[in-house]
Amino acid sequence: MAEFQFIMRSGPTPGKVFPLEGNEITIGRENTNTIVINDAEVSRRHARMEKRGTTYMIQDLGSTNGTFVNGVRISGLQVLNAGDEVSFGENIVMMYEAVVDPNATMISSAKAPKTAVQPQRPVVSPAAPPPPQPKPAAPAYVGQVPASPSAAVTKKSNTKIILIIVAVVVLCIIFGCLAFLLWVDADATGARWCQYLPFIARMFGGVCP
Repeated sequence: MAEFQFIMRSGPTPGKVFPLEGNEITIGRENTNTIVINDAEVSRRHARMEKRGTTYMIQDLGSTNGTFVNGVRISGLQVLNAGDEVSFGENIVMMYEAVVDPNATMISSAKAPKTAVQPQRPVVSPAAPPPPQPKPAAPAYVGQVPASPSAAVTKKSNTKIILIIVAVVVLCIIFGCLAFLLWVDADATGARWCQYLPFIARMFGGVCP
């Protein structure tokens, strides 16, 4: 079976398939060629193809209208790749394609062993323990640190002592003033008033020298 083929895209017989078999293929208008194309644009011996490895190479044989591969005119041997467009002159266009054997594909598919795919059960991984919760931090005091109960009691005691001392001093001053006034007033002549408190004596009508 041929590995490659020409399919005529445009020319005298569009859609015609030309299997490419053998190591050397000639293309032209004469009946002695491997591929005969009966068209005025094709020379009697137009081109020659030679198999090299796994593909063919094409060469123009000095034709009048030239040989083109993908729109480029060739002058020497040109390697053909599947899908290349080969033109002989301007109107004869051939598509170079690789031949695919559909039977081989079907047989290989039929002979392929069928293996049942066992459904895999999803592996359930044990749940990870919850991360330890951080202990709440002790509240930070803003400003002064609260005093201990003993310090508060001591402060109250000191305040109470100060108030008592102030009260005692005030009472002493008051009693001292009363005693002094009584001592001044004990003088029947009124001389002590004029000596120690003349402004008070004058307020009450006394006459001081």
